[in-house]
Amino acid sequence: MVVVVCELTKLTYENQYLMTIDKDAAPRLDKRSRHFLKILIESYLSEGQPVGSRALSRDSDLSLSPATVRNVMADLEERGFIRSPHTSSGRVPTIQGYRFFVDSLLAVKPPDEIEINNLRDELLLPDFGSKALIEKASFVLTGVTSLASIVSIPKPDKSGLKHIEFIPLNQRRVLVVMVIGNDEVQNRIIHVDREFTQSDFTEFANYLNSRLDGQQEFPTIRDEIIQEMKAAREHVNSVMINAIRMAEQAMQDDTPGDYVLTGETKLMDFADAVNLDKLKHLFEAFHQKQEILKLLDRCAEADGIQIFIGNESGYDVLEEWSVVTAPYSIDGNHVGVLGVIGPTRMAYDRVIPIVDITARLLGLALKAD
Repeated sequence: MVVVVCELTKLTYENQYLMTIDKDAAPRLDKRSRHFLKILIESYLSEGQPVGSRALSRDSDLSLSPATVRNVMADLEERGFIRSPHTSSGRVPTIQGYRFFVDSLLAVKPPDEIEINNLRDELLLPDFGSKALIEKASFVLTGVTSLASIVSIPKPDKSGLKHIEFIPLNQRRVLVVMVIGNDEVQNRIIHVDREFTQSDFTEFANYLNSRLDGQQEFPTIRDEIIQEMKAAREHVNSVMINAIRMAEQAMQDDTPGDYVLTGETKLMDFADAVNLDKLKHLFEAFHQKQEILKLLDRCAEADGIQIFIGNESGYDVLEEWSVVTAPYSIDGNHVGVLGVIGPTRMAYDRVIPIVDITARLLGLALKAD
């Protein structure tokens, strides 16, 4: 634990994250337009009210006529960065405006030392197991951001197969018992296309166990066996083939993922800013999990912070929400994703570094577990 705490003291937040769109394809704005867009979005994030040209002129610290400010706002609206709600003469950001702001104008606010120490104490000092750590990370993230937080649960590692046994059940169903990694035991039920005897299953297991070393991934072992058969010009050996087929079926990663979700009721605090029916659909998606898991899987495939604003996620249930995620890793290997879900009008400058550092802390805590 001392090593982990020392490693934590080196944590610093860098204002870098992986874009969810091609930055080179983003529209370009002149310096004055960028300045006014930044002031408008910062004001809207802070106050939650449409911003008029008079307020924008006052807050911009520029000596410009009201007509000039109106012209700049009209141009930004025409180009899709801001829009005018029906009930107000002021302007609010569009998804495109938020994206340009986050990618090009945002100045993040790294957590101070006290805040980092509090996060560290919550995640690193208690003696938690892996599942409890993941639940704690989700709870802590909600507490700090006041948003819904989500942490994916790592799928079991099947990379280092050490031992395998086949136990016949009935109706051509077979229980496969596997010892993986650090003596973790996993059970899978597979279906075979014909009946085998107990002696057959024993022979299959003995053959495979003679080749397993607990270090190589199974596809590597399979390829080595096939190459040996070709090199020796052997006839197809039914024991080899059946053993490989059964092991491959047992090793298939078709188990659904899962996640820990905390603070979804926090989203009800923003009910005045979103459609209540859409909020209901989002809660249903949380319960059904498939769409949320697909999004987390996409995030797990990339490095760094991922930010989806509104419909950028590609899922209708999230079109009025933003998602900020970061992978958490052990020894440089991504094992899961951590993030928050909140309104598009969220404090990105604060949320982004909090998500980043919490993910890194969770990785350190799991490494020490």
